[in-house]
Amino acid sequence: MELVRTVASPGGDEARQRLAEILSAVSSGDRRAFHELYQRTSAKLYGVCCRILGEGRDAEDALQEAYVNVWRRAERFDASRASPITWLAAIARNAAIDRLRARGTRTMAPIEEAHDLADERPNAEFMLGQETEARRLHGCLSELPGRDSGLIRAAFLEGATYSELATRASEPLGTIKSRIRRALMKLRDCLCR
Repeated sequence: MELVRTVASPGGDEARQRLAEILSAVSSGDRRAFHELYQRTSAKLYGVCCRILGEGRDAEDALQEAYVNVWRRAERFDASRASPITWLAAIARNAAIDRLRARGTRTMAPIEEAHDLADERPNAEFMLGQETEARRLHGCLSELPGRDSGLIRAAFLEGATYSELATRASEPLGTIKSRIRRALMKLRDCLCR
């Protein structure tokens, strides 16, 4: 099951997955989730604002504006299109640029003063490994009987519950659980070849 989880969230980045979950909760109006989002990301987003506006009140105001926009637009976040921190940084960057335009001046520091931003994306070698693993997994899934392959895909790649699968298939819950267990064993054997 661990391999399936890795493919479902490329890179296996638990922090990225947690941020995506938090953004989902924020989109439902969850204030605690919003607080956690702020705690996890405010330093980085403040850094984005400071690089554009310099440290000070303007950067703080841009950061506040960015979080107001996140609160209003959290439902627009799509994990398939961008990582959560990339999406958040874009909102902070846009808020800072808007503030910069509003003040009508542009202060530029020499490039040597720019701080390095860590690239959170996995490196190319890791991505190739993940792609290879994903191909192997999908190849093994295609070797399973059609109905069993569909159950595995629905349960582990789409997030369907066993109860939902039993209802869809018009079969008893115990039968669905047994079929999935047998299919997972076949899948494991295929992946170990």
